[in-house]
Amino acid sequence: MNKGQILRNIESEQLKTNRKNFNVGDSVRVHTIVKEGDKERVQIFSGIVIARKGSLINETFTVRRISYGEGVERVFPVHSPRIAKIEVEQEGSVRRAKLYYLRDRKGKEAMYVKPKIKASSRASVKAAKAKAAKAAAAPVAAEEPAEAAS
Repeated sequence: MNKGQILRNIESEQLKTNRKNFNVGDSVRVHTIVKEGDKERVQIFSGIVIARKGSLINETFTVRRISYGEGVERVFPVHSPRIAKIEVEQEGSVRRAKLYYLRDRKGKEAMYVKPKIKASSRASVKAAKAKAAKAAAAPVAAEEPAEAAS
């Protein structure tokens, strides 16, 4: 075994398996374990994931939130033992790998990312649009013969 294989074996033991369930644009709550003296407590940092980078044990993600009018960003290692869990509050639908453009936005728009539409609700939206189009076309067809008869 060479050095690379030994390192990969050691790293693979330290990887967390339940941390792949979020993407860039998602609103997340990161539960971090904070050590104060001899006590440990869980502190929650919630915001929007604006970037993911790295791979395997070196993978990190950046979470941004607005706190008292100031933008606060924090970089977390994905596989850190100090992260208790990562909750996805809302999935976002974005077309970029990095959302650094959110840094330039002010107010409520700074934290707005278009919500992801699930396939089931997308189908119901299409069905509603088709029904509305059919209903709009039906009265027009009913009026034409009445005008022709007069």
